[in-house]
Amino acid sequence: MPESADNAFYVTTPIYYVNDAPHIGHAYTTVVTDFVARWHRQRQEDVWFLTGTDEHGEKVLRTAEANGVDARAWADRLVETAWRPVLETIDASNDDFIRTTEQRHVDRVQEFMQSLHEAGEIFEGTYEGAYCVACEEYKQPADLVEGTGEFAGQQLCAIHGRPVEMLAEKNYFFRMSAYTDRLLAHYAENPDFVQPESARNEVVSFVKQGLQDLSISRSTFDWGVTVPWDESHVIYVWIDALLNYATAVGYGTDNDRFNRIWPADIHFVGKDILRFHAVIWPAMLMAAGIPLPKKVFAHGWLLVGGEKMSKSKLTGIAPAEIIDTFGSDAFRYYFLRAIAFGQDGSFSWEDIAARYQAELANGLGNLASRVSAMVGKYFDGVLPAPGESTEAEDVLAGVAQQAVADADAAVDRVAPHEALNAVWTLVDAVNGYITEQQPWAVAKDETQRERLATILYAAAESVRVLAVLLNPAMPKACVKIWESLGAEPSLGPLARQPLGDAGRWGQLVPGATVTKGEALFPRLDAS
Repeated sequence: MPESADNAFYVTTPIYYVNDAPHIGHAYTTVVTDFVARWHRQRQEDVWFLTGTDEHGEKVLRTAEANGVDARAWADRLVETAWRPVLETIDASNDDFIRTTEQRHVDRVQEFMQSLHEAGEIFEGTYEGAYCVACEEYKQPADLVEGTGEFAGQQLCAIHGRPVEMLAEKNYFFRMSAYTDRLLAHYAENPDFVQPESARNEVVSFVKQGLQDLSISRSTFDWGVTVPWDESHVIYVWIDALLNYATAVGYGTDNDRFNRIWPADIHFVGKDILRFHAVIWPAMLMAAGIPLPKKVFAHGWLLVGGEKMSKSKLTGIAPAEIIDTFGSDAFRYYFLRAIAFGQDGSFSWEDIAARYQAELANGLGNLASRVSAMVGKYFDGVLPAPGESTEAEDVLAGVAQQAVADADAAVDRVAPHEALNAVWTLVDAVNGYITEQQPWAVAKDETQRERLATILYAAAESVRVLAVLLNPAMPKACVKIWESLGAEPSLGPLARQPLGDAGRWGQLVPGATVTKGEALFPRLDAS
């Protein structure tokens, strides 16, 4: 498929299992995906951001049965009471939300599988092996660990720490073994296809061992998409789930739309589902003759108390528990900046509280408040025209331009933590500039009126740059900053500000009405 300038930037979260309500581990993935989507929108690109829920499979079925309801009723309830609402809670800007139980998806999955079957890519066989219901995956011996304590003598899934089940089924298989060499060639020709480097190395090492044919149907339960040529089988949940990325953007129904949006630019996934996305998914697409996504980026686990986030281990924290205290902007900022994306990261209440106070309340929030308050006090709330710049203003303008360039490059590396670090060089620089220039002292000398105007204009202009750069991370606070600066009447809405032009100095129009609004990051109640 030829690429054109009007192709959309397409970014996805994994679609999440509905066996339980979302915790901050899920929100972390979604916030990063949302940040990247918003960043590209701030570049004035055409963006499509997809998320959704994976509702079939044995894990969901067993959870529903344990709760005394059928699987469809369980999925409907979780989606409407938990999964959709959390997107509003964290200010996600997704363009679509797909459920794998929707007919628009089910029909296309069946058509896709039928085409592979007719092409000879699927055959009938028998499989026996160790199966982890939590992973919805047959496990190889290397993926198992010996149980201890209550699980002594049993083989456990290394990811979930639960006993695997030995299953023997007559199934349909996808000839995945035939794609070993093609996948290795693709990894070699496209070194950025799997990121970060540690994830790429893991995938390449795994595929080099030789791929086995993949069981792609189950006949021991019926909660899934029916195999079109054999209604006694349902399609393996991961085959069903992976296809969401294509079915949601017009595969099989709207070729023009599909060609405009596909292939995906980035699939964001947790490292525990890397192989599905970096091995099985591209092999499926190769078999169907569909272009492969450009990048699969696997992030680390979010740890609480040194353990992976888990509802069953009572380490699952609902996003609202944090947002009710700190607000959605601080929630988003914390997870974007505090964790080196791609690595495991730890959450603690103490760390988010410390960063909130130091970096947001005392850093960004106090800066925006001081600038608007001084314009109000010394110029009656009217942004003054600057006089001649000195070296101090030139240096500040240079920091702003560098922050834009460095942050933009970091996002292209999928390093949101480095992007925010780059932006914070400007936060620190302008706070330092105000301290050094002492506008409150300059204001006492009427002959220095022009110098005072220059200082406050430069400070306000720096805050303008920050509003544009931080809008993808903290949209609520940045809209308030934009309003405080009185920027919209002359520059237009914040979302329309081209990110690449943000560092061009001198965009604020003198005469704008600057107002001191409510605190962006109110001080926390010490109790």
